[in-house]
Amino acid sequence: MHAAREHTDALHRHGTRPFAGKVAEEDPRPAITTTTSSSSFNSVRSPQRFHGEQYHGIHPARPSSQRNGSLGLETGVSVEQAEADFAELSRELSGLSQHRRQLSRTASRRSNLSTKHVVDVEKTATTSEESDGEQWDLEQTLRGSKEEEYAAGIKSKRIGVLWEGLTVSGVGGVRNFVKTFPDAFASFLNLPGTLMHLFGYGKSGRESDILRGFSGLVRPGEMVLVLGRPGSGCTTFLKVIANQRFGYTKVGGEVLYGPFDAKTFEKKYRGEAVYNQEDDVHHPTLTVGQTLGFALDTKTPGKRPEGMSKKEFKEKVIGLLLKMFNIEHTLNTVVGNPFIRGVSGGERKRVSIAEMMVTGATVCAWDNSTRGLDASTALDYAKSLRIMTNIYQTTTFVSLYQASENIYSQFDKVMVIDEGRQVFFGPTHEARAYFEGLGFKEKPRQTTPDYLTGCTDPYEREYKDGRSDGNAPSSPESLAKAFNESVFAERLSEEMLTYRKHLGNEKEVYAEFEVANREAKRKHTSKSSVYGAPFHLQVWALMQRQFLIKWQDKFSLVVSWITSIVVALILGTVWLRLPQTTSAAFSRGGLLFISMLFNAFQAFGELASTMLGRPIVNKHRAYTFHRPSALWIAQMMVDLAFSAAKILLFSIIVYFMCGLVRDVGAFFTFVLAIVSGYLAMTLFFRTIGCICPDFDYAMKFAAVIITLFVLTSGYLIQYQSQQVWLRWIFYINAMGLGFSVLMMNEFKRFTLTCAGGQLVPSGPGYGDLAHQVCTLPGGAPGSNQVSGRNYINTSFSYNPSDLWRNWGFMVVLIATFLFFNATLGEALQYGAGGKTVTYYAKEDKERKRLNQELMRKREMRQKREADRGSDLNITSKAVLTWENLCYDVPVPSGQLRLLKDIFGFVRPGQLTALMGASGAGKTTLLDVLASRKNIGKISGDMLVDGIAPGTAFQRGTSYAEQLDVHESTQTVREALRFSANLRQPYEVSQEEKYAYVEEVIALLEMEDIADAIIGTPDSGLAVEQRKRVTIAVELAAKPELLLFLDEPTSGLDSQSAFNIVRFLKKLAAAGQAILCTIHQPNSALFENFDRLLLLQRGGECVYFGDIGRDASVLLEYFRKNGAFCPNDANPAEWMLDAIGAGQSPRIGDRDWGDIWRTSSELANTKDEIIRIKASRINVVGANRKTDEKEYATPLWHQIKCVNRRTQLSFWRSPNYGFTRFFNHVVVALITGIAYLQLDNSRSSLQYRVFIIFQATVLPALILAQVEPKYDFSRLIFYRESAAKAYKQFPFALSMVLAELPYSVLCAVGFFLPLYYIPGFQSASTRAGYQFLMILITELFSVTLGQMVAALTPSSFISMLVNPFLIITFALFCGVTIAKPQIPKFWRAWLYQLDPFTRLVGGMVVTELEGRPVQCAPHEFNTFASPAGQTCGQYMSEFFANGGPGYIANNATSVCEYCAYKIGNQFYEPLGLSFDNRWRDLGILAAFIGSNLVLLFMGSRYLNFNRR
Repeated sequence: MHAAREHTDALHRHGTRPFAGKVAEEDPRPAITTTTSSSSFNSVRSPQRFHGEQYHGIHPARPSSQRNGSLGLETGVSVEQAEADFAELSRELSGLSQHRRQLSRTASRRSNLSTKHVVDVEKTATTSEESDGEQWDLEQTLRGSKEEEYAAGIKSKRIGVLWEGLTVSGVGGVRNFVKTFPDAFASFLNLPGTLMHLFGYGKSGRESDILRGFSGLVRPGEMVLVLGRPGSGCTTFLKVIANQRFGYTKVGGEVLYGPFDAKTFEKKYRGEAVYNQEDDVHHPTLTVGQTLGFALDTKTPGKRPEGMSKKEFKEKVIGLLLKMFNIEHTLNTVVGNPFIRGVSGGERKRVSIAEMMVTGATVCAWDNSTRGLDASTALDYAKSLRIMTNIYQTTTFVSLYQASENIYSQFDKVMVIDEGRQVFFGPTHEARAYFEGLGFKEKPRQTTPDYLTGCTDPYEREYKDGRSDGNAPSSPESLAKAFNESVFAERLSEEMLTYRKHLGNEKEVYAEFEVANREAKRKHTSKSSVYGAPFHLQVWALMQRQFLIKWQDKFSLVVSWITSIVVALILGTVWLRLPQTTSAAFSRGGLLFISMLFNAFQAFGELASTMLGRPIVNKHRAYTFHRPSALWIAQMMVDLAFSAAKILLFSIIVYFMCGLVRDVGAFFTFVLAIVSGYLAMTLFFRTIGCICPDFDYAMKFAAVIITLFVLTSGYLIQYQSQQVWLRWIFYINAMGLGFSVLMMNEFKRFTLTCAGGQLVPSGPGYGDLAHQVCTLPGGAPGSNQVSGRNYINTSFSYNPSDLWRNWGFMVVLIATFLFFNATLGEALQYGAGGKTVTYYAKEDKERKRLNQELMRKREMRQKREADRGSDLNITSKAVLTWENLCYDVPVPSGQLRLLKDIFGFVRPGQLTALMGASGAGKTTLLDVLASRKNIGKISGDMLVDGIAPGTAFQRGTSYAEQLDVHESTQTVREALRFSANLRQPYEVSQEEKYAYVEEVIALLEMEDIADAIIGTPDSGLAVEQRKRVTIAVELAAKPELLLFLDEPTSGLDSQSAFNIVRFLKKLAAAGQAILCTIHQPNSALFENFDRLLLLQRGGECVYFGDIGRDASVLLEYFRKNGAFCPNDANPAEWMLDAIGAGQSPRIGDRDWGDIWRTSSELANTKDEIIRIKASRINVVGANRKTDEKEYATPLWHQIKCVNRRTQLSFWRSPNYGFTRFFNHVVVALITGIAYLQLDNSRSSLQYRVFIIFQATVLPALILAQVEPKYDFSRLIFYRESAAKAYKQFPFALSMVLAELPYSVLCAVGFFLPLYYIPGFQSASTRAGYQFLMILITELFSVTLGQMVAALTPSSFISMLVNPFLIITFALFCGVTIAKPQIPKFWRAWLYQLDPFTRLVGGMVVTELEGRPVQCAPHEFNTFASPAGQTCGQYMSEFFANGGPGYIANNATSVCEYCAYKIGNQFYEPLGLSFDNRWRDLGILAAFIGSNLVLLFMGSRYLNFNRR
């Protein structure tokens, strides 16, 4: 046997692997049998387990204490013999599907393998097989695949990883204080520092070591479990070992992947080392099948088994992955995210795991990948990894929190990290003994992973008698030192030395690796490329995916089409059948400009989607699915298809309704120009999205550029009138070039007839055309026809022969932006790594005192001086009962029942666990019991003390939900105080509430983060810290009745989870009634619970009752119904397997739901509920409260608390306020400079109107910021209002009040440059009025944004409404089309209802009233007076009849006529009057009132939080 092992190891070293299928002949070491499903193998060990030991000639037997492993030595049976027998037995039982899992648990126990047992199994299995069919087997499937690959000559890839002296540094070590509004000004003024920081130079803090001095070796086919407390450096280690080094300042030491160093491996084989992050990042509108299908499109190998086609290969692999994770039913379900309903959290996690498996990488790092999975699925996942690692010889690193003993037994090696130091690295079965040997107390009941992590926790570790932190390792440094001096470190260094020597001899293995890597690539892929598919196939795969993303997001698609059609119809009706006269010349230009502008700004959404899509691009880049540049090209192609269709429809409506030139060529040129403009702007916004590190920079940058583009596009200021130093922008401005193409295309094709009012002089006695002139630019004396070419040449400096040249410039811009987009996308990697930073509020006297007191208490607790129950005193004795509880939700086919006839109760003083498989309905049941559901139908009885719950029920319960939703700018202490202030009874004094908050902080061990800003998941508290805050916020409310918790331990490490459950136990002991869902509890955690409610898929109850000591009551129930739990199994995991929660079939031939429905235990539960109701009605009886208050505090108190928090939130969001202020100032400044010091010429009148028209861009600037702010705040409001903390009115009012100070500041910043730089009237009566108008417009825009946000379900939808609002307001205010020319239908109501009618009307008359006009030389229209008359004589009657304008020189016969003499003559024909300006101001102010009314009504009556 020994010789056989030596022989096999030698084969491994020389690159020939004994084939896994021939277990008995070639590989007599511990191997995996091929009969069980993936979940049916409890201890599949690595074929290379003894490599390291073999070099020293040692073959240690595995100790018997190792759970679920092969037989211990004391039985006298050899391990190899047991496994050979097991393999034999497996073959005999190959037809038995139902009981395989049970056998695999007991097969290693010889005593249970009696013939009788086998016969019984056969008897039951044959019947169950008929109904259930053959059980699918992951291992056999994979081995089959491997054999097919082997037969097809596909080389295997395997590579070991060695790291020595690995040290990783990052920025940190400085206590960062939260930034406030004034800090934004300071950092902006420090521009060089900001720019350096922006591009990664300069440091925000001190460089510190995250990991220090790590060394180790993992061979192909080995699995390493990485353990450590949160923040100890597990994630950093996994990222660096997967060669993802971005975001760290320095990575020292050596990491070798086989013979390749990290740099070479990154350059040549980037996709061979991959990292699976803790959070699930996917396109939410793609289905599970499409998500995995895309991954396979880019990763299907060039060389496939049996000449299998690409399609067959793809279907086979997707089927395999879905079966492996038991999610076949999700194939056609969208993945979803927190805002889009899709698969469940646990299923989404499995999609992430499957997606990474598609990469076929050789080095895999998995970061806490079992978060959110139930115990059974988590174990299945670990076994799947074990099997894949064995068969495909991958090198696997996994970090897990709360790993069970069964999961632990799947691993070969374990690494323990403590605050960035490696304190152990060695075989899993020797780790426990090593720590016990250091002097730590033995804890046989604790799982090994919990024990190992606990030894690094100063609050949890305990020492053996006679040992203490004085004479045993107690700090990370001393633990690392102890390890470095241990026999394990010595053995490791010898192993590493031997490994390095062998690297030279294993050239064939690595040559095979290179061949395999090359063969995996598709045809035409460059040899040096790290990607599996050539660039054109990446683009094609991405085009298919982008098409699906757009097509399946039906809502956005429909809304954008409707917006486009409605705007086209409005434009068509406003400019209906334009006459070919001079009166419509300027309006025609306005129509073309708005057509261009509207479609170009439809692309603005790309900015957000590019920035939000970054995490997915970064992940796919690391997985080497595709180059980022391929994505941008594919997106452009798909955009072109979707937008061209939409723009074509828009163009047909506008073009033919408005009566533009009827010419086929002209129509298609119109469409082409708009599509080109849209495409150029789309790519431009995407480029900004690539360059800018965050939204605030992007918004600032976009505001500057868009303002410049709009102003220099040639409509608002004609090219010849622009400042000389601004003119060059025209040539890089797609909107300006597009507008010029549209104007030339339209006007070169027809001649305008001069309209009556524009033929001067006109009226009685002026009928001779020879002595008249048309005042339109380009008009010639003695003619009433104006050539379109002359008009655009004189007025806009456009030469129609430049039409195709300008379109060519647009094409060049598109190509340039695409090039920048592609290259920047490849070069810049924002948000692709690094460490999150925690910010703190600065300490004041009170906070300093409180923190010192917390620390003092903590020290006492550490010294075991204060290990007493807390001063909790819960007086409520109320009992919640539920009977026949059902819950139905509407689905397209009718009603779907999610909960079926559930009975149960929660008593004060008892801790009840709610458990079940992922998707069994645990959260649904909690939502129903906590009265959080507002859709669907609930039936059955839910009673408190025997009667239906009253209005105070929600206030009397606390519900810590699964998602950690908090106001991100609060500190932890502020969040708890807010909860206590509003949810504890108003009568309780503030001192008492705040003292209780300090107690909660101490109980949940949050002393270090009491003043930390909660932040967002990306920058703020870590996952487990946020989870504690969620629980603390609910505890601070001091619930009178019940405490519900939904997965309070998910995402936490074992120690934190244990502390939380221990604390819940304390609460229960103090009299609190608690119901809590829980995933993956270990035995120690599970025994803290008093009762269990167990659900199976479909929302059916399978058990409700006591758990009993060591789960005796629960296990007895299962035993008497035919399911026997092995002594060494964790009951919490085993019971889920027993009811068929994982991949394994259930135990027994009857459905456990049926068994429960007919059981005596259910009958007892029903009797108990009747008894409880009767006794509580007797006790409560006359003492029942009748004046139940829905809220704990009065309205004014709610307003005070909520307003204080909202004001603080705005103050601590410096970017929000500063970006808005910056945008206001920049837009005003650019506009002011563009119209620098206007003179009194005729064209300046029009420019003054356009400057005033710039005030209408305020809503465009403000809505884009106000709506998301309101929407995010509303998500928090939904959670807090469900707990009855405060009403809707305080929330909406506080949002309005918080915006006020910033609105005033922005109005000042906007007004000063806009008003004084162009030289508006400086008299205080005029300037004061204009400032008031700007301020009212600012407030109107803010309240409009909040009102739209309140009336729409999400900021995404409100963003789609914005363009429609802004365009309507801008169109009907009388600037783009004068009031007399607006069709009567719109003029009668919409013109009057438009708030900007009042803004423009009031400001234009105030500015132009009494302003003298002096035409510039080129603005005079010349004509000859009749013979014998001077100009003065000829024109006298015209002026006497009220004709506008003046003659430059009355004494000559060549008359130079100026169209206006005074500003009044310009605005009076537009129907404006100076007398109405205060009326207009009042009406505009009234619009603010109407916004507020709609805002308060919307927040009160519209609840978009459907659950």
